[in-house]
Amino acid sequence: MTTPFSSPVPEQQRTTPGGLHLAPRISIALCTYNGARFLQSQLDSFVAQTRRPDELVVCDDGSADDSIAILERFAKQAPFPVRIERNPERLGSTKNFEKAIGLCSGDLIATSDQDDVWLPEKLALSEAAFAREPDIGLLFTDAEVVDMELRPVGHTLWKSIQFGRAARRQALAGSVFDVLLRQWLVTGATMMVRSSWRPFVLPIPGEWVHDAWIALIVGAMAPVRLLERATLKYRQHPGQQIGGKRFGLKDLYEKARSVGPPYFRLAHERFQLVRKRLQAFAPQVRDPKFLVMVDGKVEHQRRRLEIAECRSRYKRAALALAELLRGGYWRYSPNSLHFFQDLLF
Repeated sequence: MTTPFSSPVPEQQRTTPGGLHLAPRISIALCTYNGARFLQSQLDSFVAQTRRPDELVVCDDGSADDSIAILERFAKQAPFPVRIERNPERLGSTKNFEKAIGLCSGDLIATSDQDDVWLPEKLALSEAAFAREPDIGLLFTDAEVVDMELRPVGHTLWKSIQFGRAARRQALAGSVFDVLLRQWLVTGATMMVRSSWRPFVLPIPGEWVHDAWIALIVGAMAPVRLLERATLKYRQHPGQQIGGKRFGLKDLYEKARSVGPPYFRLAHERFQLVRKRLQAFAPQVRDPKFLVMVDGKVEHQRRRLEIAECRSRYKRAALALAELLRGGYWRYSPNSLHFFQDLLF
């Protein structure tokens, strides 16, 4: 497998000719697409960082609004280098982030959406975490969910994705990979990753969202840490790809009813791709049991697909009960409600 760049020297190895250790270089990978309405406030929050980035790499996916004009004006006065790349053809979110990440020259890469506002300490806090533990590969944080006018809506991002206390305790204890196999945890807007892991992460399959893929692949090879505080304002608006809405019981019920075989088929395909990538780099996987766990996840998703495709209610019930007794829902699904989803819908 080849990648379109040469991996930089990890920051712990960067020194002056006299042997003096250098601080890591931090890149921001920002992807834009028709985001002019909120873009300027995000760019201003980069400048307001107490630890400013060493570069900003922007990949625009064919915006038809004023996004490019805003970026070009910003680049002329920014206190750090800004590289703007315009895609000749639309790549879509995942492949656009793949391109932006591949173009970054920093030791640490912070991925960014176009519509949020970073809190001033975001980069400094993330950099400090990497300095405390030089072996970690990725860090993610919580975020404050806000409306279009940046007013708090009353919950955080982790609450909206149901990243509860038990799962957080498990993650803090070092078992992040176990949690990542059960549920989506890492939002790209909150993420910083060590650039030396790019050869293993890129290319990103189009079936995946970039942040979930990166977290899983890096998490199999290096420790992943979480910072239990918000580092940005996660703006909610109708045009965003993935939001931070907190679902009530009625919402969860309607969502469960709407999920069908195509959803489970895609989930099965996604984890087959994870297995293939990790098998290709098996010597770098830090615990052999992770490969066994991924096999288990693939089989769990295959069985859930079989349940979803089953027309007989009685057979569906038997298959779901068998998977419950096998422990699949406990090991590989976010919670036991997924058993009832398979049983009833």
